[in-house]
Amino acid sequence: MDPLTAAAAAGLQSRMDSLDLLANNLANTSTSGYKSDREFYNTYLSADALNNPDPAVGDSPVVERHWTDFAQGSLTSTGNPTDLALSGRGFFAVNGPNGTLYTRNGSFQVSPQGALVTTEGYAVRMSDGTTLTLDPSAQLAVAADGTVSQNGAALGQLQLADFADPSLLEKAFGTNFQSPDPQKVAPQSATNVQVAQGKLESSNASPTESAARMVMLLRHFEMLQKAVKIGAEMNRQAMEEVAKVGS
Repeated sequence: MDPLTAAAAAGLQSRMDSLDLLANNLANTSTSGYKSDREFYNTYLSADALNNPDPAVGDSPVVERHWTDFAQGSLTSTGNPTDLALSGRGFFAVNGPNGTLYTRNGSFQVSPQGALVTTEGYAVRMSDGTTLTLDPSAQLAVAADGTVSQNGAALGQLQLADFADPSLLEKAFGTNFQSPDPQKVAPQSATNVQVAQGKLESSNASPTESAARMVMLLRHFEMLQKAVKIGAEMNRQAMEEVAKVGS
């Protein structure tokens, strides 16, 4: 494959990777607490090219990795007392199927057993590591520091976790994150955060920005497709010239 076609093909692949991330962001623009994914571009040069330098062969663009944008979304009032939103740095901690999960999606509900759970049914953790048991018939009150009360009696405080470097967290599924290594990426108590009851944090994936980026990526895709066609046409003409010389 000639250098032009190879570079264009690599560009097409990187744009496909970007489109996959962008499509997922667009699908979650209305998901509470969702944090959008972004791509980090870099260039790649094969080992063969490094060992046998060819001035005609350059680096190929690739999406080296993706990263999560933890910027806070806007808070929207719902009036539902079990809807909770965080203002500032931090996560709610919940009991996932394989360990503790962390989420900004405070769309909670009370299970038939009286537990405060996520939409997936995972119990919300308290600061002492236990789970919360509520009286479904009593009014729920949640203070800014996460203290939960019913009938004027405090039932405990929600576990609000933060991380020195949230970028080290891994997306588990949905709006949930997990620590890849609880020893090295350990949670700590969130300090600069407040709980807002009756509100939800909107997704930070902007539909307008995502649509604009989609148009830009599609234009890049079209230009790279044209480059591939030009490379193929140049190769065809070169083969025809070689055939004429040899005849």
